[in-house]
Amino acid sequence: MPAAPLVDQENLRHDVDAALAAHLDRLAAEVATTGPGTTALTEQVGALLAGGKRLRAAFCYWSFRAHGGAASGPQRDAVVRMGAALELFQAAALLHDDVMDASDTRRGLPTAHRVFEARHVERGWSGDAGRFGVAAAILLGDLCLVAAHRESAAALDALPPEVARRARELFDAMTSEVVVGQYLDVLVQAEPWGTDPATDEARARTVLRAKSARYSVERPLVLGAVLAGAGDDAVKAMGAVGLPLGEAFQLRDDVLGVFGDPAVTGKPAGDDLREGKHTVLVARTLAGSGDADRAELTARLGDPDLTAEDVAALRALVVGSGALDGVERLVEELTAEALDALSAAELTTEGRTVLVALARAAVDRRS
Repeated sequence: MPAAPLVDQENLRHDVDAALAAHLDRLAAEVATTGPGTTALTEQVGALLAGGKRLRAAFCYWSFRAHGGAASGPQRDAVVRMGAALELFQAAALLHDDVMDASDTRRGLPTAHRVFEARHVERGWSGDAGRFGVAAAILLGDLCLVAAHRESAAALDALPPEVARRARELFDAMTSEVVVGQYLDVLVQAEPWGTDPATDEARARTVLRAKSARYSVERPLVLGAVLAGAGDDAVKAMGAVGLPLGEAFQLRDDVLGVFGDPAVTGKPAGDDLREGKHTVLVARTLAGSGDADRAELTARLGDPDLTAEDVAALRALVVGSGALDGVERLVEELTAEALDALSAAELTTEGRTVLVALARAAVDRRS
């Protein structure tokens, strides 16, 4: 089943979107009092949030329901707001990620730093337009991070103190580990690469776990269990589901970053190749290639001026090395591990059914 109908069940998308809209309305009113021109920030956040799949909110909500959480009432309202907080946090991560990657598009639209850069040019402002755009996007990411913590704090106010404490600790740890994961990503991009493919792959998997897998899947699943008042064993079981599934989710992203259809992904074909991302897919390509192909990939990876023909040639190297098939097998293995753990967990029948469908939608996707 596609992700969209899944996140619509029990009115979840509508309610998360309503919580986001309410938060952005309050934030816009607050921002507007600070000075003229500042509402451009909240307008850009609104544009970014409008395109989200709400998968993180759905993993959190359906873990809550699978652990006996009610479909209505104050606890359910708190989980919906926590889902909104997860979406705000993702927006912060994406804004900063796009700056670090110098990406031009996100979900088929110009990235925030390009939007603010264009605003600078159109209005004939002084100074460097590119630097202005980057500065604005960084500050916008910071604003979204603050908003995420404010929304999560408001959500937890309605819950019993012990549940709120456990959830707050998880949310705080998640935000810290993603920031550190982003640094590890920058570090891996800067360090020597290509001489030891096994080590390269291990480093790439460390990055994707810290930067994406945990906050995309593991933390939302664990948060949902905690918000339902689940015990330590049940919470640990969700971690056993979430980490391999989160890794499979990010590996699918890495494949789409090279082989995805721009009309579906909203990003140019082969964008990860132009950005020179050091991924598991690239590490396996280097490991499975001969000297000539390895040299070609190393020389071209990270060239922002790659043509469509260049991208096609590098894709052929990836396929010929066996890396694509190998990563697809790894995705299948990790997904099977997650589904086995999900099958073994003590969950409601309805909740387990939806979580299984969400898991499959997260890895069997084209965008």
